[in-house]
Amino acid sequence: MKQVLKLSIMMLMALVFATSTNAQLTVTGRVQDLQAGVTLPGASIIEDGTENGTITNADGSFSLRTLASSGNIRVSYVGYETVIVEFSSGSPDLGLIEMSASLELGEVVIVSGVVDVAKIRETPVAVSSIGPAEIALKVGNQEFPEIMNTTPGVYATKQAGGYGDSRISLRGFDQRNTSFLINGQPVNDMENGWVYWSNWKGLTDVASGIQIQRGLGASRLAVPSVGGTVSIFTKAAKKEKGGLVSQTIGNDGYLKTSLAYNTGRGESGWAASVLASRWQGNGYAYGTSGQGWTYFAAVGYEPEGSKHAMNLSILGAGQWHHQRSSWISIRDYQNFGEEGLDRRWNTDAGFLDGEEFNMRRNHYNKPLATFNWDYEINSTFTLNTSLYGSAGRGGGTGPRGQNFRNPDIDMYPYRTDLTNHYLNNENGTRDADGFVDFDAVVRINQSTTEPYDGDISGFSGLLIGSNGYQDNNVNRAVLIRRSSMNSHDWVGAISNLEGQFGNLTASLGVDLRYYKGYHYRVLNNLMGLDGYYSTGNDNSAGLVINTLIDASPFRNTGLNGPKIDYYNIGVVGWSGVNGMVEYNDQTNLTAVIQGGLSNQSFQRIDYFDQSTNPISETKSVGGGYIKGGANYNLTASSNVFFNTGYISRQPNFDAVFPNFANAINEDLQNEEIFSVELGYGYITNNLKVNVNAYSTNWGNRFISRALFNAQGDEGIAQFRDIDVNHKGIEVEANYRPMSALKLKGMVSAGDWRYTKDFTSVLFDADQNEIGTGTLYLKDAKVGDAAQFVTYLSADYRISNFNIDLGYRYVDGLYADYSVTDDIFAEEDNPGALKLPAYGLLDAGVSARFNIFGNLAQFRFNVNNILDKVYISESETNIHADENSETWEGIDVTNSVWFGFGRTWNVSVSYNF
Repeated sequence: MKQVLKLSIMMLMALVFATSTNAQLTVTGRVQDLQAGVTLPGASIIEDGTENGTITNADGSFSLRTLASSGNIRVSYVGYETVIVEFSSGSPDLGLIEMSASLELGEVVIVSGVVDVAKIRETPVAVSSIGPAEIALKVGNQEFPEIMNTTPGVYATKQAGGYGDSRISLRGFDQRNTSFLINGQPVNDMENGWVYWSNWKGLTDVASGIQIQRGLGASRLAVPSVGGTVSIFTKAAKKEKGGLVSQTIGNDGYLKTSLAYNTGRGESGWAASVLASRWQGNGYAYGTSGQGWTYFAAVGYEPEGSKHAMNLSILGAGQWHHQRSSWISIRDYQNFGEEGLDRRWNTDAGFLDGEEFNMRRNHYNKPLATFNWDYEINSTFTLNTSLYGSAGRGGGTGPRGQNFRNPDIDMYPYRTDLTNHYLNNENGTRDADGFVDFDAVVRINQSTTEPYDGDISGFSGLLIGSNGYQDNNVNRAVLIRRSSMNSHDWVGAISNLEGQFGNLTASLGVDLRYYKGYHYRVLNNLMGLDGYYSTGNDNSAGLVINTLIDASPFRNTGLNGPKIDYYNIGVVGWSGVNGMVEYNDQTNLTAVIQGGLSNQSFQRIDYFDQSTNPISETKSVGGGYIKGGANYNLTASSNVFFNTGYISRQPNFDAVFPNFANAINEDLQNEEIFSVELGYGYITNNLKVNVNAYSTNWGNRFISRALFNAQGDEGIAQFRDIDVNHKGIEVEANYRPMSALKLKGMVSAGDWRYTKDFTSVLFDADQNEIGTGTLYLKDAKVGDAAQFVTYLSADYRISNFNIDLGYRYVDGLYADYSVTDDIFAEEDNPGALKLPAYGLLDAGVSARFNIFGNLAQFRFNVNNILDKVYISESETNIHADENSETWEGIDVTNSVWFGFGRTWNVSVSYNF
């Protein structure tokens, strides 16, 4: 670390001497919409090749003190095409700069009108944007969702810490209840709503911007989100010709190399962009190494004067990475640390044949292909269509076999004192440091298994293991590595027809999706055995399998080969229509109302466990929404807005087919969401402030669990009206007191609680009523996301150098828990466990300079400079008492993830 700091300082000093000082100039101008003739407040004004810039004030005007006496000014605005204007000492007043709407974020054009981009002082939603420069400079080797931690309402963590194993919440709603779009295409899993960020690890390389619409948002998809909509925009086929090569290194062996090239748009209207990058690293937590490729290509066609614009893009990120999947108690972090608590400890980590090996390994490749077609039919109507498809292939490995029956091979004995168990078990599978000795696993598998003497041909005399079968010398007390595959085929189409009628805009759209998910298990590593006896298929009396599937991307996933344990398919279809009417007087008032209807169909096919009913009936569930709002510009600087809406949202796949069966849930019901929000904005040429207050009620959720009646009889309770309320206030501000200094701050204060206790009738196994059961949840805090977060940053420019500091404080973070935990069956319960507050300090230094007449850039980031030890999330809800051993007031038997300590990364890029 010290050597890296010294090297960085020396490079910066060399750059200082290599950078010449130029005469300064004050450049002025005014920015407006070309079509509507209205001014554009908040447009970004950047001196090209530097980070020197400002924003336009409420009347669209700006004044910028440049670093050079001549050059280019780059003008960008969300929803518009970037404009580059030349300036010099002879022409410092740039006059009127007109921008054409083309759905742009930052510097790169977004290629289709299906993307719903919110506009400042027009769209009545709470919104934050992150530009391409911030993404390129500050993500480094951090997880992609973490770049959003500086915006209100967001709580993103690395979870267990494997590459790509991060997650994000918005206003206390997890990823299942927040919509994520890439160029307008939904990427939430169609069965469970989750987003697997390891599938999108390449977004750091190709993202040109992020817009976070909190709450109802402006999206016109079939099913709106509860927490908000996160739109991620990637690079398109660019107009400018050129390329980029970059190199990043970071802590724990992180290394990434990227190469990109753009042909520029030719006279015929064609343009193409390509990018490829490769990364690898050892991982912060022990035994979590990984590596992968990112690939991106886009071809665009937009002839001069044509009414058509088309773009075809392909984005993917094939990768594998070892994981830390077994939750760890605070006590075990302490026990396995040489000097106190070891945040890097991983119960799953070990070695095989002298190399890192882990029972938990994720491997996946999910290419996304998108074709966008924008058609300006005439001066009134435009048609925007997007067709997309994805064929995800891969899964995750894990242990298989009843190894718990043999104490010598039991890797995960959940005991009070794990340390003594591991270190005093001379014949066990843990080495002196507590890591898994997988060579010992192989030896024990082989030494405890007798030769097979059954009648399945080809395996006589070989060593066969199983997960339960024990005849014919088959050994069930073994440990092998299986791979649970979750592949899918997914296609969709989104199309919007929009008409402009004076001050009115109306649109009609469709959202069509079809998804087929393949879920099964295959063998990956027999750990010294010759085969595995599988009895998981009800259609088979049993068979021995020795076909192994490689746990790496771009390889055969075994879809057409032998499988173990389970094999089922989920088929989901979405179809929706939506409409919008917007009024904009082009001066002060914008009002909008949107509505939509949707139908979701669900079908389950089970080839292993449902021999009498392998193909379920198709269940169709309708839903819909209505939302609206208005924005009013009080003055040239101030505006207010409100929005409100109601959503009837269909349940996820597992709620339709509970308990891994083909029987349709008879108590199926839609969730109901009601939301209202108020906001205020203030903008001048050096200050931008947004304040908003929200309240969202998420209800009508279904939960089933076992409870006891007053006589102590156990029964099943079905709660149909679980309600939670999320309300809060958010403040976001950007201030530039001088041209060289940018300040950014935000405060997000939430109050997220269950609204009441919930009572249900209890039924016994024969469905006889035996009493009532109650969950005592009134005022219990919602867990797993921080309810109070504040952030403050400063970015100071010295010539071509920038230094930035950011401090983030987190409080109101509660443990993740299930409302059906036993604790909530007692009326006098302590509620959710509050975790300790923490603050993190990050810093960065960047420099821009010329090499052979081309732009080059250097960046050095340090995250968690003070090496703060903190809990980022807890799986358990164990409250300490007077007899508890604690860490910062938290019972050490709680299973938690500690956040990363100090990390760093350095990158160098060169444009050509």
